Amino acid sequence: MKRLLLLLLCLLVQPAWAIDFSADERALIESFGPWPPPMQPDPSNRVSGRAEAIAFGRALFFEQRLGGDGKQSCADCHLPAKAWSDGKPGTGGLLRNTPSLLDIRWNRWFGWDGAQDTLWAQSLRPLLDPVEMNSSLAAIADLLRKDATLACGYRQAFGTAPEADDERVAVNAAKALAAFQETLISAPTPFDGFRTAMAANQPVPAEFSAEAQRGLKLFVGEGQCAVCHFGPGFTNREFHDIGIPYAVRPGLVDPGRHLGIRRLRDSRYTLLGPFSDDPARSTGTETRHVDLLHRNWGEFRVPSLRNLAHTAPYMHNGSLATLRDAVRHYSELNEERLHADGEKLLRPLNLSDAQIDALVAFLLSLSAALPDFPEAEPVCRVKP
Repeated sequence: MKRLLLLLLCLLVQPAWAIDFSADERALIESFGPWPPPMQPDPSNRVSGRAEAIAFGRALFFEQRLGGDGKQSCADCHLPAKAWSDGKPGTGGLLRNTPSLLDIRWNRWFGWDGAQDTLWAQSLRPLLDPVEMNSSLAAIADLLRKDATLACGYRQAFGTAPEADDERVAVNAAKALAAFQETLISAPTPFDGFRTAMAANQPVPAEFSAEAQRGLKLFVGEGQCAVCHFGPGFTNREFHDIGIPYAVRPGLVDPGRHLGIRRLRDSRYTLLGPFSDDPARSTGTETRHVDLLHRNWGEFRVPSLRNLAHTAPYMHNGSLATLRDAVRHYSELNEERLHADGEKLLRPLNLSDAQIDALVAFLLSLSAALPDFPEAEPVCRVKP
């Protein structure tokens, strides 16, 4: 009797299910986890997962001398307090906003246009881009050879002093940067607690509200959001036209994936190129067979929905200031803006205000509090 009374008491104090989910919906919801997925080293980066490379990459990430003017680091645009983004829309010469680096290790393509197929190539690109850090292969290599602390970090990560080949040294620096960024993984969220409870047929956790449940029902049902945002990362890791204008101003457009594929094909820094550490090129199949199609014009990478609470503004150009604006965009979608010869994945959702509230509540449940980012130990202690 005592056990029965305790069970009844637990049932009374536990939050109830506000929504009935079908068997198919439950299966889809359970496919959104567990989080985080298993971590595997990047075969194309021989220092992926190595503690020495992670420490060296972290030092490089905050190193302002990597910028062409000696005053700009990766961390100037990827701020830990803003989920490793900067909270700004694309402005000036930068047509796109700065994406978060959280969970970037699970991307298939990198950058909004997928012009890079590895994280180390994506790490090298802004260093050399004249609109961003405006450095050069020679300047990066020269810094790593002449600075005793950085040269020591390079030796610890790669087992040798910086080589005479500038390009090799700069690419290795990018591989260390990638090793560090692979460690930036977001924490489990209120949704993850709900998903775990659902899989175990347990009561709903208190932090996952009834409104969030209603939003989840829309997400996996009527809204069809999971067509593009599926799996533990809530992304198909590919590219779509979602009706955001790619004409920036008269005479200037952002071609998106179309330009990205062209740049990918022209790059030496790919899974198929000479700097991949995977001799079998085992992960390069998609790069080898990527097609350049007319419909790729104006397509952009589908981002993860995790950590949305920390990564406004939204869309590739940061043109939508709030999460509510982003949901309203899909609710009021102008189908005439989409490619006539492209995929027919989207339609206006015509959501009510209450439905928008519910969907926003669910999307916010995909974020967890950002952890403090502690100061690093010196990568090397070099005697003066």
